Amino acid sequence: MKQNEVRDLSLAPLGRQKIEWVRNNMPLLRGLEEEFKKNRPFEGVKISLSVHLEAKTAYLCEVLAAGGAEMSVTGSNVLSTQDAVAAALAVTGMKVYAYHGATEEEYNRHIEMALEHGPNIIIDDGGDLINMLHTKRPDLMKDLWGGCEETTTGIIRLKAMEKEGVLKIPMVAVNDARCKHLFDNRYGTGQSVWDSLLRNTNLIIAGKTVVVAGYGWCSKGIAMRAKALGAKVIVTEIDPVAAIEAVMDGFEVMKMSQAAERGDFFISATGCNKVISYEDMLKMKEGAILANAGHFNVEIDVAELEKKCVEKKETRPNIMGYWLENGRMINLIAEGRLVNIAAADGHPAEIMDMSFAVQALSAMYIMENKGKLENKVVDVSDEIDLLIGRRKLEAWGIEIDTLSEEQEKYLSSWDLE
Repeated sequence: MKQNEVRDLSLAPLGRQKIEWVRNNMPLLRGLEEEFKKNRPFEGVKISLSVHLEAKTAYLCEVLAAGGAEMSVTGSNVLSTQDAVAAALAVTGMKVYAYHGATEEEYNRHIEMALEHGPNIIIDDGGDLINMLHTKRPDLMKDLWGGCEETTTGIIRLKAMEKEGVLKIPMVAVNDARCKHLFDNRYGTGQSVWDSLLRNTNLIIAGKTVVVAGYGWCSKGIAMRAKALGAKVIVTEIDPVAAIEAVMDGFEVMKMSQAAERGDFFISATGCNKVISYEDMLKMKEGAILANAGHFNVEIDVAELEKKCVEKKETRPNIMGYWLENGRMINLIAEGRLVNIAAADGHPAEIMDMSFAVQALSAMYIMENKGKLENKVVDVSDEIDLLIGRRKLEAWGIEIDTLSEEQEKYLSSWDLE
């Protein structure tokens, strides 16, 4: 078995520079790294990880390795791997199987290679490791204690598997931790999506109409940042309660078929497929810009667009222009893949510090409870959330109040006399 499969090991110094930059801005992981070096909690434990392979993920891998983990690493999107970062990990001796622009066949091969060292724990982002283990390589589950899932999309898949009774290992829902989705999904996605759109289009946002598909935590962040940039925001939804929330947050709400005629920018973040259909695209303005912030490249119906467009050509790096049968042209960023990581650097380091601290401590939870957990989706414990919250505030130099004994008794009582 190969030790690594990366593009160019000579890029390692640039990758190391990127990793050191994020390390200096991730105090929670730095603290865990120091603790892990002393205690070596993962000594001899094999971990397979499939997460967007850029600097913050690389540092998480190094923190786990500092605790004794034997890491085998791959990416979770064919465009999100940064080759310099992959090289920097590979030269440390870590098993790394990923490169930018991999074909679907190469990507799937890398997923399989990352699993072939027989993991005890998996760390997944979107469910590709889980899918491979449950479909093609169930033989690699014999030493598996459980795993952690990073994203909303992955949790949706896991819950479907649990409901059908086919999930064969316990999986911690890292995405659902308060210290993950309240900050990563909202503030991280909100900032990084607009970072990508701004750097890739170099267009003004103020005065434009932005259509945001969905109003979950990721979409809330995207809509909030669009509004702050001066855009008029339209939200499309299928959930009536979420739609009411969007209205009360000050946004217009309507069907995608109506919004299609008005938008200048369209951003999907739903976890569902064909949210923006080809019929919707035919209604769009000349030069409309489409981007996806969901995990998989199915939210915009790119397959139908590719089949029915009259002509296509690159209009700018990372942007493909499509001429439609009605004579109009629309622009698609990053092939409809995860725009903030396929065409930018992903979430800010300080945000991923919290998310990856949840990952590291959840991996410890799996290890400490091996054999005791049911083959279900497992919530992150309140203890982990509160520990991370306290440490983050400490890193910022912020103190908060604590309950007195009298207050604790009051809050836990029903008889208040």
